[in-house]
Amino acid sequence: MSADWFRRRFLPRGPLPAPRPPRPRASPVPYRRPRFLRGSGSSSGTADASRRPDARPVRSPVRGRSLPWNAGYAEIINAEKSEFNEDQAACGKLCIRRCEFGVEEDQEWLTLCSEEFLTGHYWALFDGHGGPAAAILAANTLHSCLRRQLEAVVEGMVATQPPMHLSGHCICPSDPQFVEEKGIRTEDLVIGALESAFQECDEVIGRELEASGQVGGCTALVAVSLKGKLYVANAGDSRAILVRRDEVRPLSSEFTPETERQRIQQLAFIYPELLAGEFTRLEFPRRLKGDDLGQKVLFRDHHMSGWSYKCVEKSDLKYPLIHGQGRQARLLGTLAVSRGLGDHQLRVLDTNIQLKPFLLSVPQVTVLNMDQLEPQEEDVVVMATDGLWDVLSNEQVARLVRSFLPGNREDPHRFSELAKMLIRSTQGTDDSPIQEGQVSYDDVSVFVIPLHQGQGHSSH
Repeated sequence: MSADWFRRRFLPRGPLPAPRPPRPRASPVPYRRPRFLRGSGSSSGTADASRRPDARPVRSPVRGRSLPWNAGYAEIINAEKSEFNEDQAACGKLCIRRCEFGVEEDQEWLTLCSEEFLTGHYWALFDGHGGPAAAILAANTLHSCLRRQLEAVVEGMVATQPPMHLSGHCICPSDPQFVEEKGIRTEDLVIGALESAFQECDEVIGRELEASGQVGGCTALVAVSLKGKLYVANAGDSRAILVRRDEVRPLSSEFTPETERQRIQQLAFIYPELLAGEFTRLEFPRRLKGDDLGQKVLFRDHHMSGWSYKCVEKSDLKYPLIHGQGRQARLLGTLAVSRGLGDHQLRVLDTNIQLKPFLLSVPQVTVLNMDQLEPQEEDVVVMATDGLWDVLSNEQVARLVRSFLPGNREDPHRFSELAKMLIRSTQGTDDSPIQEGQVSYDDVSVFVIPLHQGQGHSSH
C-alpha cells in the first residue's frame, strides 16, 4: 500500500467532517451453523443447549451427506466463553466461468454454475472474535469473491505461460521473455486471486457490519484445489498440516502479534500517530516500572531480530504495543491475532485508537503440488482452528491420524469420525487418546481432507 493511501485511510487530517445523517440500520447478521450440518443435531438459530465442559456435543455431517473429496468435518462449541459458536466453516465445488454472465450471485453455495470452464474445490474455516457475525459473513462471502477473482484471470491460468496481455495483443515481441524472466507461473495467478479475494471479502465485511451496527472479526484458513495443486491460504492463527505415513508438513504459519512483531513495530515507527501517545512501540522482556528509569535494560525495535540495551526514558514506561508472550500476547492490549478479516470498528478500550491499521487481511499462501506428491490412501490434510492446536501438537495429531485410519478403511465416514476423534482428544475425557490433562475450552472446528480422494477431481 502507498503511504498517501494509508494516511488518507487511517490518519486524521484537518477538521472533522460534519456528521452524516443516520441511515436506516440493516438487519443483524443471523446466527447459523454451516449448511452441511443441517439435520445433525442442535437448532441452527440458537446456542447449543448443553454447555458444561464435560457435556459439549461434537457435531459432524449426518451419515450419507458427503463433502468434497469425501472430506471429514467435526466441531464443538466453547465452554461458555460466549453464547454462540464463533467458528464457521464452508466447503463446496468451485466453478469458474470463462467470462462473467451477470452480477447476480448464487444463493446456495453448492449450486453448480451452468457455464463452468474450470472446476476445483474449496474448504474454509473462520474463527470469529467479538461475536460470530464476521465469521458468518466470511463463510457466506469469501467463495464468491474468490470465484470472481479467478474468473478475472482464468484465461491466463489455462495458458502454457501467463500472457503479458490477457486480451491477446502483443505490444512488445519480447513480452513472453519478460514474463519468463520474472518467473511468473500459473500458480502465481491463483495466489494473486486468493490475496485479492481476502481483501475484497474484508471490505464487504466492513460495510455489512457497519450497516447492521455489529462488530467483530475473524481469522480465515482456506484450502483450494485447482489443476492438480492444493493452495492453502491463511490469515490468523488457525493451522493446516499435511500428514503422510512418514512425514508431517506444516502448510501454514500462525500470524500473531509475536510472529509479526517487526512489521507491526515498523508501522508504528512510520506512523507514530497511530499510537496516540499512549503506547511504546519498543519491546522489553517485561513491562517497565518507575524504578527502571535511568537504568540500561534489554530492548529491541522494528529493525532488530536481536537485542540490545538502552537507557530507560519516561516514554518507555507506556504500555507496550505488543504485550505478553505465547498465547497471552496481545496487540495494543486487545487482540491475539495480527491478520484476519473484519475488526474495522475495533478500538482500544476507553480510547479512539484503531487496531485495523495494524491488521492485515492478506493471507500467506502455500502451494502443494498433488501430481508430484503422488498421494497414498491415508495421506490427509488436517485443517483446524486454534482450539485444537492450543492442546495438540502437529506430531500428536499425526500420531492420532496414523493410528486411526488403518483400522477404519471400510468405514465410508472415517474422515468425519477422525475429525470427531481429534476434537475429543482436546476434551480431557476418560476415553481421550491423549492422557495429558490438557483441555480446550475454545470452539474447535476440524476438516480432514483425504488427498487420495482428490486425484482426478480437478478438471478443465
